[in-house]
Amino acid sequence: MNYTERLKDALRESGTCLCVGLDPDLGRIPKSVSGAYDTRPEQVVAFLKTVIDCTKDNCAAYKPNLGFFEALGATGLEVFREVIDYIPEGKIVIADVKRGDISSTAEHYAKAYFETFDVDAITINPMMGFESLQPFLDYPGKGVYTLTLTSNPGARDFLMKPFEGHETMAAYIAQNLAEMQQNHSTHLGMVIGATNTENLSDVLHEHPKGNLLIPGIGAQGGSIADLAKVLSDHKGLPLINSSRSIIYAGEGTEDWQQAIGKQSRTMKQALTSITSSYVS
Repeated sequence: MNYTERLKDALRESGTCLCVGLDPDLGRIPKSVSGAYDTRPEQVVAFLKTVIDCTKDNCAAYKPNLGFFEALGATGLEVFREVIDYIPEGKIVIADVKRGDISSTAEHYAKAYFETFDVDAITINPMMGFESLQPFLDYPGKGVYTLTLTSNPGARDFLMKPFEGHETMAAYIAQNLAEMQQNHSTHLGMVIGATNTENLSDVLHEHPKGNLLIPGIGAQGGSIADLAKVLSDHKGLPLINSSRSIIYAGEGTEDWQQAIGKQSRTMKQALTSITSSYVS
C-alpha cells in the first residue's frame, strides 16, 4: 500500500483531516504531571500519552516535533520512540524534523526515520537543493513533506519571492516536486501554511496531486473558511495540523485532559467542510 492509500484510510477511519502536533514544552507540562514524575523525560512521556488518549478519536495523524524531544538531551530520542510506539495503529505519524542535507548525511537521516524509527512521513527543508531529497525518494509506503510555502512571516524572505520565471520560489519548488514524483515511489508532498492562503493557488497548480501538511490553523490564526476555498479543486490529501491550541487547551486548569479532548473534537468539527471533500 502506498502512502497516499494509507493516508486516505486514516482520513476515512477517523472522519477527519486533523493532525495533532506533539510539541512538549517543558514549561507548559501540567502540574499534576510534573509533580507525579521525577524526571523531565518521564513527565513528557506521561503528558503526551495522555494527549494521545484524549485526541485519538478526533484525528487522523500525529506530528511530533523533534526539537522538543532533542531538548531533553541524551534521552530525547528514547522518549520520541516511546511516544510514537504509543500512537494507535492506523494513525499517520509524521516526524517533524525539517532535515535538509546532502550525500551520506541525508542517507543516514533517511535510515534513521524511515527504517530505525519507521515513521510514515517526515518534513524536509529543500534549501540545499533538490539533491538533498534523493536519499528519501525510494521508500514505498513513505511520505516526504517538503517545506514549500510555510506559515511563518519569514516565508517572505525567500519562498514568496519571484524565482526562475515563477511568481514565487514556492511555486518553483512545487513544480520540481511534481516532476520528481513521476520517477520515485516515496510520496512527495508539501508543507503549506494556512496563513498564506492568498498565495497558494499557484503552488497547488504546480503540484495538483501532492498531499499537504498544513500548519497555521489555531494559535497562528489561519482561516479554515479561506483554506477550504483554496483547496476546493486540489486532488492531493490534506492534513491540517494544530499543536498548541489543542495540547495546551486546558493549561492552568485541573481538568486539562477534558479540555484537550473537547478542543480536538471542536477542531474536528470545524474542519468538516474540508474533510468532506476528501472522505466519502
